[in-house]
Amino acid sequence: MIKKTLLSLSVGLGITLFTPNFILNASPLQPIKIINQDNNIGKDDKLWGENNDKKALLTAINYSLNYLNTRSAINAYANYPVKGITRDRVRRSLLRFRELVLSSNNSLELQTAVKKEFIFYQSVGKDNQNTVHFTGYFAPIYSASRTPNSEYRYPLYKRPNNYTQIRKLTRSQIEGKDGLLGQKSPVNGQEIVWLKNRMEAFLIHVQGSATLNLIDGTTMTVGYDGHTNYPYRSIGGELVKDGKIEREGLTLPKVLAYFEQKPQELDDYLSRNHRFIFFSETNGAPPQGSIGVPVTGDRSIATDKSIMPPGALALIQTAIPDQNLEIGDVSRFVLDQDTGSAITGPGRVDIFLGSGPVAGDRAGIINGTGQLYYLLLK
Repeated sequence: MIKKTLLSLSVGLGITLFTPNFILNASPLQPIKIINQDNNIGKDDKLWGENNDKKALLTAINYSLNYLNTRSAINAYANYPVKGITRDRVRRSLLRFRELVLSSNNSLELQTAVKKEFIFYQSVGKDNQNTVHFTGYFAPIYSASRTPNSEYRYPLYKRPNNYTQIRKLTRSQIEGKDGLLGQKSPVNGQEIVWLKNRMEAFLIHVQGSATLNLIDGTTMTVGYDGHTNYPYRSIGGELVKDGKIEREGLTLPKVLAYFEQKPQELDDYLSRNHRFIFFSETNGAPPQGSIGVPVTGDRSIATDKSIMPPGALALIQTAIPDQNLEIGDVSRFVLDQDTGSAITGPGRVDIFLGSGPVAGDRAGIINGTGQLYYLLLK
């Protein structure tokens, strides 16, 4: 989804941001020794059983392998900051891991092989505590119209020809404080589609892509295509700062519930975020990550690509809600295929949960800590 940059829910919620290079004199990843007592390391029970998603993992691996064969990957790894991690090693690791997934008969068999053949590099996390903050993001599906009317009034804009000049403007200058500047907007005429709910339009800005079911019976997909020159200011963070919501347990449902109760405050809080997103139609293409390949639900993550290895195989250990929104601890193999404006430093991970309402519900309640490891062949 997006300029190839998926923007996370954490951005909208106001999760604490970390300075990208806060750890200047140490590596963001440290190799660790895995001992037999580490029973959860390298384990992924979602690959076997009735509801397994082995196919999704293999698809995500193949996408990363495609990326690693590109000039973009060659350039990304040319000056990679962590000693011993190279594009070729990442590629060979993925090829071998794919073989092991296909040949293993169960989770324990895969875990045993992985622990034998791979080195685990652990993210140092925030303040070198090896603890990583996890959030979730998704691709929304909303109703929309190609033409404005009394119900569908809030537009998404394509990137204008005078993009360089427009990037200097704030959100309010582009769309008005109420989102309805219309013909007086400096990007009037660049509208792609109209939403009937301003918060839905804003969440598409946050997520960076969407599927839109149009009132004429057709479907449109849109993806990120640029932004203005302002840092993202989260509405959740502003609510916390003003004492309207407690930071502890901050989730998207709580933010939405607040504005449902006090809709008169929405325009004020949205206008505080000067950063504005432009879109393009993607003609049905799946959401894409920052490395230029599709992201896969529950198997793709976003990290800070200035320090984390793009396309690499990783293992996350944190709490994730299932399809019934029951939260449980998981250990899951993922591919690092995206980034986001709030995903900075080794202490942040955003998990892509897929598309639609259920994915949105799941993504909206992820806000916890855990561990992040990268797996490289010995």
